[in-house]
Amino acid sequence: MEAILLTIVLSPLIGSALAGLACMRVSRAWAHWVTIIGVGISCALSLYVLKLYALDGQAIYNHPVYTWMVSDGLRFEIGFLIDNLTAMMMAVVTFVSLMVHIYTIGYMHDEEIGYQRFFSYIALFTFSMLMLVMSNNFMQLFFGWEAVGLVSYLLIGFYFKRESAIFANMKAFLVNRVGDFGFVLGIAAVAMYMNSLDYAEVFARAPALKDAQVNILGGVSWSLMSVIGILLFIGAMGKSAQVPLHVWLPDSMEGPTPISALIHAATMVTAGIFMVARMSPLYELSETALSFILVIGATTAFFMGLIGIVQNDIKRVIAYSTLSQLGYMVVALGVSAYAAGVFHLMTHAFFKALLFLAAGSVIVGMHHEQDIRKMGGIRKHMPITYWVSLAGTLALIGFPGFSGFFSKDAIIGAVHHSEIAGSSYAYVMVVLGVFVTALYSFRLLFLVFHGDGPRDGHAREHIHESPWVITLPLILLAIPSVLIGWMTMEPTLFGDFFKQAIHVAPEHDVLAELGHSYHGQWGFILHGMMEWPFVLAMAGLLTAWVVYLLKPEWSERIKNAMLPLYKLLDRKYGFDEFNQIVFAGGSRLIGRLLWIFGDRKLIDGLIINGSAKSVALLAGVARHVQTGYLYHYAIAMILGLLGLLTWFVYF
Repeated sequence: MEAILLTIVLSPLIGSALAGLACMRVSRAWAHWVTIIGVGISCALSLYVLKLYALDGQAIYNHPVYTWMVSDGLRFEIGFLIDNLTAMMMAVVTFVSLMVHIYTIGYMHDEEIGYQRFFSYIALFTFSMLMLVMSNNFMQLFFGWEAVGLVSYLLIGFYFKRESAIFANMKAFLVNRVGDFGFVLGIAAVAMYMNSLDYAEVFARAPALKDAQVNILGGVSWSLMSVIGILLFIGAMGKSAQVPLHVWLPDSMEGPTPISALIHAATMVTAGIFMVARMSPLYELSETALSFILVIGATTAFFMGLIGIVQNDIKRVIAYSTLSQLGYMVVALGVSAYAAGVFHLMTHAFFKALLFLAAGSVIVGMHHEQDIRKMGGIRKHMPITYWVSLAGTLALIGFPGFSGFFSKDAIIGAVHHSEIAGSSYAYVMVVLGVFVTALYSFRLLFLVFHGDGPRDGHAREHIHESPWVITLPLILLAIPSVLIGWMTMEPTLFGDFFKQAIHVAPEHDVLAELGHSYHGQWGFILHGMMEWPFVLAMAGLLTAWVVYLLKPEWSERIKNAMLPLYKLLDRKYGFDEFNQIVFAGGSRLIGRLLWIFGDRKLIDGLIINGSAKSVALLAGVARHVQTGYLYHYAIAMILGLLGLLTWFVYF
């Protein structure tokens, strides 16, 4: 098993190294084939491992590969923990990554420079995510955590000659550093109080510390498990883009479309969701931490979805959809429905990768036009892209029978059964979010594929379907987007698929409550069609059809009638301005003050120049003492001797 696991994790790394280190010395074909073969091997073996755990009942594998360091009894190791949760994540990450690699051949075909570099980066991204999900300890988790952050920085800023790309990748890097500060403090607290970084040992020792208190500021006592849980989740807020650390994700659209799909679907943003699910034995010991997670997720799910309604860039609409769907996953974690959150992570990975790659196909067909207001009527020119986009959109809004329906309705049902503080607020947010999701999703679909088409007749004539290297990954992603929820819902939500990987306290087991009314997939569908989420989803679809197809002039009237709200959404609630003025401006002000008073006044003025002036002053005094006359030295010696005699006699 160890040989298989090492092959899974190292194959993408070797492909990345072979494509990246040689870079311009190897052909474009070499770069994409060596990385595709590396990720393909990893994907095939990951599916084999999933088969072992999902079908054959393989025992949990938890072993170190080697020990990096031992310090004061604390072991820093590289090792693998493979259970059903890890096996599922490995399969999803490698499959989506493989589809993105194949798709990239067509999408990046016309790139004159950076082709080899891009393939090296996305293979390295896959390696980093695999290291994260396969880890059996916090040190390796942190390595993978920072590695995906580094590669996302490189990929978002791939077009490094664009000012907007440089701004976006720096923004992503800095915002994630804020989250990672909390994350590393949480890991430090784990190491300090549990004297281990190994998951199994930490989870075994945690219950004994359930009632432990710590003093952080003054004499106020804090629950240790709440502090650890919230600090770790702050890291997840950065990686999984939760309010207020969400601001980097929409700007990540500055990178090429394939990396948008990879970041938003299978890597980076899912890391935080996976981490909280993996840490379920810790989070079950603190309802305070769960409530914090629940409220943050619910706020993100609804309010970020609203922004998607007013976006006009095809990729940014889907980006805000990602923010909203991540909020749904976090809400599931907050009500201890970890299995539902991870289940939605899986279904979302397929249909969100599909939607992003379909958007890239549209962009290629429209000659790199991204404004949806300049599109329309292209479904007859790009039929494959249209039908897969429709499938992805229906999955996204939770249309009955599609994968997103099973995972999203399970989350809403779990929240409805929860009694954790904040669950009532969260329920309202996630139910209203269904209407918002359907509205912006079908607004996008109708404006892009329906209607009269581009005003520019020349542009309309040159719209064409993308080549097979682009459409093939779309078709392969559309299949699980439709079917995977139907096939896997029962074992993941109401079976024992995650039994050994996820721990839920009996008093928090909302999925068990939901399971009491579960009578198969058809029963779940029929029950869901009688609930508010289905009604609101259809209302959102109908609203989009009326406003953007039947009566398109209404959209401008509604915008003018609700202009203050439109401006608020268009400005993204002012988060960017706040960060620019308070954080960026404040950081620059602090830096300038440190430069003036620290660098110029203290270091240059007092320490460096002051030292030089002091030496010069002392040298000037010493120069006058050293006259060179013998009698001056004799007098000085006599005076010194008299002084010493006086001291000894009288003192």
